[in-house]
Amino acid sequence: MNNINSLFNTSPTSWTLLYRLTSKLSIVMLLLILSQILVFAISPPPETVVGIFQLYHSNWLLGLLSFDFLYIINNIILILIFLTIFIRLFFEKPAVSMIALAIGIVGIACYFPSNISFEMLTLSTKYFIAIPADQVHFIAAGEALVAGYTGTSFNVYYILTALSLFIFSFEMLKSPQFKKSIGRWGLASGLLMIIPSSAGLIGMIFSFLSLVPWVVFISLLTKYFFALSKVQDS
Repeated sequence: MNNINSLFNTSPTSWTLLYRLTSKLSIVMLLLILSQILVFAISPPPETVVGIFQLYHSNWLLGLLSFDFLYIINNIILILIFLTIFIRLFFEKPAVSMIALAIGIVGIACYFPSNISFEMLTLSTKYFIAIPADQVHFIAAGEALVAGYTGTSFNVYYILTALSLFIFSFEMLKSPQFKKSIGRWGLASGLLMIIPSSAGLIGMIFSFLSLVPWVVFISLLTKYFFALSKVQDS
């Protein structure tokens, strides 16, 4: 435990790079969220596997974006955000903050196997060069991928990430290092994320509603991390 404490008990400027990087990448996350919303509004994912293949065939980039390629980048950034929050909370609540970080990292790790953006690109390419008799095999493979798209791995990711966010936000509410508003918006987003977006219409409604407090939460964190990097630079 002493070794862990010594890791975080460093000079104030030791984490300046992390705070600056996290603040900048948080802005990138906000832009990616806006981009994903625009893509969904302009080109919702087709409802059939053949329709998905046709989308990729006509515009492979739009196909990737329609099947959450940007969420891969978002979740990589989220790892850094959770890590930075953990560092700020470690000395106040070491055990709780470590639990929240572990849950969050495991949750995020569960997301990547559920993303099928590049797998569908590969199947689409093979579908259109195959003879008609063989195309049925690629359709079946595509249906299997779509079934797993919002399956166990995705639901575990969704719930664990929400739980991690909820724990972090609850601790931020009690911490003198964070403004109360950051914790409140984080709690609101975490509560709305408890129901996965895969849970039918209710899940989709909760998913879209959670975006509002989530965007505010990330915006406030961006400002907070940027201020930290400035203070430690001075």
